[in-house]
Amino acid sequence: MHSTVFDAFDEICRSRAVSGTVLEIGATPDASTLLNLPALSGATEKLGVSLDGMGRFADFKILKVNSNDMTCFGDQQFDAVLCNSVLEHDKYFWKTLAEIRRVVRIGGLVAIGAPGYTTLPLESKFRGALTKVSALSGSEDGWAFQHSTLTLGVHNFPGDYYRFSEQTFREVFFEGMKEVAIRTVLVPPRIIGAGIRS
Repeated sequence: MHSTVFDAFDEICRSRAVSGTVLEIGATPDASTLLNLPALSGATEKLGVSLDGMGRFADFKILKVNSNDMTCFGDQQFDAVLCNSVLEHDKYFWKTLAEIRRVVRIGGLVAIGAPGYTTLPLESKFRGALTKVSALSGSEDGWAFQHSTLTLGVHNFPGDYYRFSEQTFREVFFEGMKEVAIRTVLVPPRIIGAGIRS
């Protein structure tokens, strides 16, 4: 995980004073797992789920669970649910979203990160170069680039199915939640959003 993404999740958890029980969807057994965020040092319990299931570590445990069906957890069991770099690999991401909503308590934090897309900055210092490249496609006015976007390349783990917009985060991922905040970091863009379950 890029340090900018890790830091963004840490800032979200710190600003929302996350404590209590925390679940990470797609946890990994290394330093980059979100369960290692410094802002979570006061959490009373940290659990992760992964298709691989990794075992017990110093202060958290990773279970072998498919996030499309987390019936091993009760309704409203977690104070915070974190999910990064997972939904683009999940054929049925809407099932995972439904399970996240089910297992986070009312008033609990949901934070999600995924690769996104955004318009190219044609008004920037790259406009001249982009217009020249655009001419190669038979579009001297830059139309092709004005209607194109940057996004993260395909990375199969085991599959890679989706890219999301900020609108998807607002209207799908965090629909009905309150205090929603969405930001885009890095190039190609990673979108990170957070909200509180109503």
